[in-house]
Amino acid sequence: MAGILAIDVGGTGLKAAVIDESGKMLTERARVPTPHPCPPEALLDAVAGMVKDFPAFDRISIGFPGVVRNGKVLTAPNLGTEDWAGFGLTDAITKRLGGQPARMTNDAEMQGFAIVTGKGLEMVLTLGTGAGTALFRDGELMPHMELAHHPIRGDKTYDEYLGNAAFEAEGKKHWNKRVERVIGILFTLLHYDHLYLGGGNSKHIDVTLPDNVSIASNEAGLEGGAGLWRGKNAGA
Repeated sequence: MAGILAIDVGGTGLKAAVIDESGKMLTERARVPTPHPCPPEALLDAVAGMVKDFPAFDRISIGFPGVVRNGKVLTAPNLGTEDWAGFGLTDAITKRLGGQPARMTNDAEMQGFAIVTGKGLEMVLTLGTGAGTALFRDGELMPHMELAHHPIRGDKTYDEYLGNAAFEAEGKKHWNKRVERVIGILFTLLHYDHLYLGGGNSKHIDVTLPDNVSIASNEAGLEGGAGLWRGKNAGA
């Protein structure tokens, strides 16, 4: 059986690989910069160019940085929601890449499919261009909460407080203090059993983490694409 094409859409980079049904990578990860500006056609062009030499695949999984539902994008804060709101990305990807069916979920949720153990309340917090979250209970994906745009301090949102712009403006030391504070806030809010920190900036974390907090592999953003095709967790 041909593999699954997993696509991880980020605010600064687009990544893709062909994976098997367990999430194991069958190809090397490909990465290209995210176009700026990035209307839908620019993204489709970039993805098509990135995967043109990939081996055969029969399904497509997309992790997208925003609110998505029923194969359509509702918000795309780091790509330009005005261009994206209501865009049917799964149908467009299917048409552009040769007709294979596609499913899509939030990028933090796709990463979570490759990370969670299926025991208790598990949360994923991605630290990249912005801040993404996903919540799982006993392995089942919970309704998406767009915490990235919820105020955390004054009028600053999680995106503004923890995103890459904040990392560059505040420096590593002060940004780590912010990460520590958010870990505590999220525990007070949800009393998660385990929190996984992912995304490109998780490599900059150098504080002592609580026993129930760990740093996840960044490859999970692609490996989790297999989860969109399994059971009741499957995306649409």
